Amino acid sequence: PIYQRAMRRAVTRVAPRRRLSVRVERVDKHIAVVTLDRPEKLNALNMAAFRGVRDAARKLRDDASVRCVVLRGAGRAFCAGLDVKGVMHPLRAKANCAELLERADGEAANLAQAVSYLWRGVPCPVVAAVHGACFGGGLQIALGADVRVAAEDAKLSVMEAKWGLVPDMGATAALRELTRRDVALELTTSGRVVGAREALELGLVTRVVEGSAFDAALEFARRVAKGSPDAAAAAKQLWHAAYDAGGGE
Repeated sequence: PIYQRAMRRAVTRVAPRRRLSVRVERVDKHIAVVTLDRPEKLNALNMAAFRGVRDAARKLRDDASVRCVVLRGAGRAFCAGLDVKGVMHPLRAKANCAELLERADGEAANLAQAVSYLWRGVPCPVVAAVHGACFGGGLQIALGADVRVAAEDAKLSVMEAKWGLVPDMGATAALRELTRRDVALELTTSGRVVGAREALELGLVTRVVEGSAFDAALEFARRVAKGSPDAAAAAKQLWHAAYDAGGGE
């Protein structure tokens, strides 16, 4: 009895499992939903989130049963950008920066770039459901998607200028395809926040919806999933090749 009571007390002291920063779930048979899940931090990117997004993209890239991927943020925002306090903590900043910026042999992107770049390598279409804040690294993740559906409350910014950085996580390639050179330069150097409607005019988002961006993105995903996965994959490959060859023109 004494041993059993001790065991029960030990069990109660076990810390609860930490919630994942990024969740991957299936909706229907052929649709995967990737959720940035740090709502209390507006889904700001800490190291676990960087790794989680990268790992999700790698996993879905190799899953032939997935016909469309939806990216979204939990809570009030898509992603507020880098968790500066977490990533740049004095005790961990050096190791974190090395992990983010060092590129392994044979890899096309480092960890910081992979969260945006790798979505292009996922064979099926990827759609980002953007609502609330979509700043800095969050915008670069969204720009890595093939389609961006924005809610009316969405606010977007190339926020890196605020921290004296350049948007080298993937936005450099994406903005070249989506906007004019002067627009890309203005957004990058000013860090200006733009609303959903202006973002649509500038080419940063595909369309704006009055209701839920996630519901609209899921509707798109279901439409894609009903079609031929081979045709969808070929179309994505074709358009990426065409834009890469033409510099976005």
